[in-house]
Amino acid sequence: MTKIAIIYFSGYGHTAKQAEAVKEGASSVNSATVTDIQIPESGEIAADVWDTLAEADAIIYGSPTYMGGPAWQFKKFADESSKVWLARTWKDKIAGGFTNSASVNGDKFLTINYFFTLSQQHGQVWIGIGQPSANTKAHGPEHANWTGGAAGALAISPSDASPEEAPRAGDLETARLYGERIAQYAVKTRQAVAA
Repeated sequence: MTKIAIIYFSGYGHTAKQAEAVKEGASSVNSATVTDIQIPESGEIAADVWDTLAEADAIIYGSPTYMGGPAWQFKKFADESSKVWLARTWKDKIAGGFTNSASVNGDKFLTINYFFTLSQQHGQVWIGIGQPSANTKAHGPEHANWTGGAAGALAISPSDASPEEAPRAGDLETARLYGERIAQYAVKTRQAVAA
């Protein structure tokens, strides 16, 4: 089985909903098993999480975008991964990332770039979303990739929206398709290495 790990922080539940969509997509791929790990409010992850990530064929990062970057809880996890970096344990694992914020732009790309840089520090192979933007007058929040991301999955959750209301259908479909794409690449990579 190909192992996919999703590690993310969610402050208000919106990014957790996005993570569920990523998991749904990744889980739909034959031969893929998915473990999702929510970083707690304290930022302290359990010791066995490092083992789960070490065994994973793909690691997908997620965090809301706060003040132009990921939440401090995610940064704490990233800083603690320096021990893994030293051992090169995550080298050649597939990587991807997703983020969510209240604004249409909200500097979400800076969070995706943070995830990308983290993955490259670890020697991972980054996978973008591979979806065209839904960018005509006929498109709206119900369409996949309405937010126009390319490097990672982006979502918009208005500041007064509950997790039941946002992210909206298009952003969740974008996340689902992205999870599926990453899992497909991870399965192909594992099969190629085994051959």
